[in-house]
Amino acid sequence: MGDDDYPRFSESELDRRRKAVLDVLAAHGLDGVLVFGANRAGSAIQWLSEWPVTREASLVITPDARDAMWVQFYNHLPNAQRLARRCDVAWDGPSTSAAAGTELARRGARRIGLVGPLSWKAHAALSGRFEIVGLDAEYTRLRLVKSDEELSWMRRGAELSDRGIEAVRDGVRPGMAETELGAICEAAYLGTGATNQIHYFGLTSMAHPTQCVPSQWPSNRTAAAGDVLTCEISASWWGHSGQVLRSMTIETEPTRLYTELHEVADAAFDRICAVLQDGARPEAAIAASSVIEDAGFTIYDDLVHGYGGGYFPPILGTASRMNESVPDMQFRSGMTVVVQPNVITTDERAGVQTGGLVLINDDGVEQLQRAPRGLWQA
Repeated sequence: MGDDDYPRFSESELDRRRKAVLDVLAAHGLDGVLVFGANRAGSAIQWLSEWPVTREASLVITPDARDAMWVQFYNHLPNAQRLARRCDVAWDGPSTSAAAGTELARRGARRIGLVGPLSWKAHAALSGRFEIVGLDAEYTRLRLVKSDEELSWMRRGAELSDRGIEAVRDGVRPGMAETELGAICEAAYLGTGATNQIHYFGLTSMAHPTQCVPSQWPSNRTAAAGDVLTCEISASWWGHSGQVLRSMTIETEPTRLYTELHEVADAAFDRICAVLQDGARPEAAIAASSVIEDAGFTIYDDLVHGYGGGYFPPILGTASRMNESVPDMQFRSGMTVVVQPNVITTDERAGVQTGGLVLINDDGVEQLQRAPRGLWQA
């Protein structure tokens, strides 16, 4: 905790991040950068200032002046001024991007970088005043390999995510609706200061399945003995989330089909983790997943994706479900990725979830999710 009772990164960690951004500006010949976030999206604002974006925020960084930030709504200003570090925080009218543009012009900027989901209207207004270079890809690159401090926060997010999914396992009962599961999940970690990133649930009958992947919005369907529940849960520790995926049967043993689906998913998880290490390429992870197609199954969810401050590359499918081009990159020590083989039947009626967040090391992976693996029985 910091001296104001909020979790804080060290000054040296914030120095590292700002220097990385300034190096990007120098490499692109830019006078400054506008970092934007809105509606709780835009992780770069929090990464650089420690302010978790609420309604809207714009951050201006130039090499030779103090950073400046503008936030919406006006009643969010006191908390932003308390939380944000190493920048002046203000409210200057209804448009934070306009205020940021005025400040960049005052500082003599002509060519600027842009990070974040700026609206087309705001972009059009700024492009009339500056030459704009998109830096989202550069920001993503800066976030792929985590520092030691970031990893300590990721471990905390993973621990809290495990609490959430274990609470669901211990609390789900026949007659309980999917909408009630979120309350059980969040109650396990909200008291720590963590917040919900996601909790996705999917209830279906094992005898007559109709859902192969969890839903992003819970339904009013109620659990019954003989159901299977698939889950994907991420608790966020100040922008640093774990991610844990598990499947559980409700008051019954799994059917033969679900046993086989989960055995294949476990095998795929183990084979993928066995090839992940510093220098490995995404193609190796895809090849390791061939056990899924060999068993006559496929997947619906992504197989592997980068995670921690965003949904990062590589985002991979399998031979039978490729919906992204395979990026020309290598896994690096210090990257955190989610391995999540969502093995399903080819008619897309039955499926399981397993896996979680792992840390890539020089010669393998460390599993950051400690919730027991396997097909659980609730």
